[in-house]
Amino acid sequence: MATFFQSVRQGFGRGGNNKNNPPKSPVHSPAPHAHQGGAMSNSPSLSNSLTLDNLAANDPDGPKYFFQEKYAPLNVRGNFLTLCACPKNVELGEWLAHQIVEQYRLLHGMLQVIQEVNSVTGLPICNENTCPTMSAGRLTYTWLVEGRAAKISAPKFINRVEKWIVSKIHDPVMFPTDKLTGTPETFAIKEAKSTGGGAAPNTPDNASAGTNGPASSDEWIGQSSGFPQTFYKDCQGIMKQMFRCYAHLYHAHWLNPFWHINKHDILNMCFVHFVTVAKYYQLVSDKEMEPMQPLIDLFIKQQRVPPEALNGGHWSQQVST
Repeated sequence: MATFFQSVRQGFGRGGNNKNNPPKSPVHSPAPHAHQGGAMSNSPSLSNSLTLDNLAANDPDGPKYFFQEKYAPLNVRGNFLTLCACPKNVELGEWLAHQIVEQYRLLHGMLQVIQEVNSVTGLPICNENTCPTMSAGRLTYTWLVEGRAAKISAPKFINRVEKWIVSKIHDPVMFPTDKLTGTPETFAIKEAKSTGGGAAPNTPDNASAGTNGPASSDEWIGQSSGFPQTFYKDCQGIMKQMFRCYAHLYHAHWLNPFWHINKHDILNMCFVHFVTVAKYYQLVSDKEMEPMQPLIDLFIKQQRVPPEALNGGHWSQQVST
């Protein structure tokens, strides 16, 4: 495969030297009272006598603070489309591979916060007792065990997802790194062919969403860079599992630890970036995103998720170019 994805994957692995990882989760300390001022003046309030600690963080019927606009800030400004859109001189398969690796890197940083072991209790924040199932509100995700859907604890589910994603990324068949003798078919090359008088080929860049690529079964996303025919569908599967991890982080752990350590804005930033990529390349279905739809709608309203990522995203952009 060409050197683009090979360079971005180099050094990738669990627990890498990522200077942008969020701070480690400290020993749990009581949340401030809702009516107190000071550094936490933006603390959610229900009444003058009720504190956030009166609400179970994973209570499916509890108020969802993270669905409210005042609790949806980001710690960065800018348009995530600049990090999402495929450059014309990069083959789409290589770019999607890069996006998958980057999205997992960001998610892994968020998961490390709930996996940090409390020195007092000897347990992480997300453990068998606090999270006996992989839940997102009233929704529970299952894992295939001996061919049957089974409910397992959130830490086990997340651990299996992370191992599965890493194994996919390091699979030389799904994510090849061998150099090709030919030239990958980029959008810039196809555009040059089209303006040169020939008809634009039916390529993955013009494929309809939700398929493995173009209408022809002989062509698929990443083909010219050595990716397998199932590559796009595999990317959808990886992104779906990553979304489920985000859904659990919000529904079960937004309060503890992200709000408590004032890092909910970093979680929001990572999630907006994820949603932008997912929608722009149609990697996660709208139905799958339902547990987080109120927050997604809020980010769309704020144009944190750019309008270009909606209504076909990449595919519509290429067709209109």
